[in-house]
Amino acid sequence: MNILENYGWSAFFSDYHNKNKSESDFHVGRVISVHGFKYHLMTVFGEVEAELSGKLLYGAEAELLPRVGDWIYFLKYDTQGYIVDVFPRLNALSRKNPGNRTERQILAANIDFALIVQGLDRDFNLMRLDRYIVQITACGIEPVIILNKEDLVSDREVYRREVARLSRDCPVHFCSIMDQPALGELYARVLQPQKTHVLMGSSGVGKSSLLNTLMDDLHLRTGNISGSTHKGKHTTSTRDLFRLPNGSLVIDTPGMREFGIALEDEVSSSGLFPAIDKLSSECRYADCRHIAEHGCAVIRAYESGNLDPKIYDSYLKLMKEQKHFEIKAEDKKRLGRQFGKMIKEAEAFRKKYKY
Repeated sequence: MNILENYGWSAFFSDYHNKNKSESDFHVGRVISVHGFKYHLMTVFGEVEAELSGKLLYGAEAELLPRVGDWIYFLKYDTQGYIVDVFPRLNALSRKNPGNRTERQILAANIDFALIVQGLDRDFNLMRLDRYIVQITACGIEPVIILNKEDLVSDREVYRREVARLSRDCPVHFCSIMDQPALGELYARVLQPQKTHVLMGSSGVGKSSLLNTLMDDLHLRTGNISGSTHKGKHTTSTRDLFRLPNGSLVIDTPGMREFGIALEDEVSSSGLFPAIDKLSSECRYADCRHIAEHGCAVIRAYESGNLDPKIYDSYLKLMKEQKHFEIKAEDKKRLGRQFGKMIKEAEAFRKKYKY
């Protein structure tokens, strides 16, 4: 097995490469870290530091620039590389850009499993967990729930029952850096060789400490929990891809206090809310939004107590947020079209009056 296969090279990328390797000087690499304008690649030459070519730096849209996990083509000059193109992505983990902006932010690419980590020391939040699952599923990534710091609770089954309230078919695993058998189970049942996993969660849930323990030769800086707020200090400022001793690939991410919903235009909400979908077949209208429509089976189940209020409240909140994102994004496109039209009219006016 060569080094590229060790880092997730698959038939999908091999087929693309075989069809497009017309330039003999192009080499293949995977982005394992991004620090400002410096990209660190894993290649057949080992690790190579690279920069973007002018074509990408000045001509590509932000969403198309390389992210951790991307496969790329690069040109090699001595020990330096220049990235010239990005392979098509199997998927991309994204969220709404934090703040009031309407752009979609790509966090990482070509991911098999997203490990949603929540700590059982006051971090457990069912609605936040549902938010992560919805966006991750919409990105075409399989979510896995990791409930960390299980040694701090007396009855972990309470939390398993809480997760079951979401009616989602997501595996749930408990762990702690103090529990060696649980960590061994993560290796055996969750972290698969040559597969790419991304660790996600709020600051302070123990992602870096967990990764430190899983990878003996990794020394990431971990921070303390604020005693007054119980919020974690950010301990990982960049996204980096690591290869663990068992051959699995893990992308560590900074803690995220915002994880805004930003579904792709072609993604339907169908399949993202299984408990809602199960009831929607009984709605009077096929395009029922389950908000205020007459004859809605979802609303009827909610009012009768047959639908968990947390599930319905989560559905309403996330769909409202997505609609708001779509409207603002469409306004931005419309303003862009209007601006483009104004530019063309101004150019025509200048040509007509020759100034």
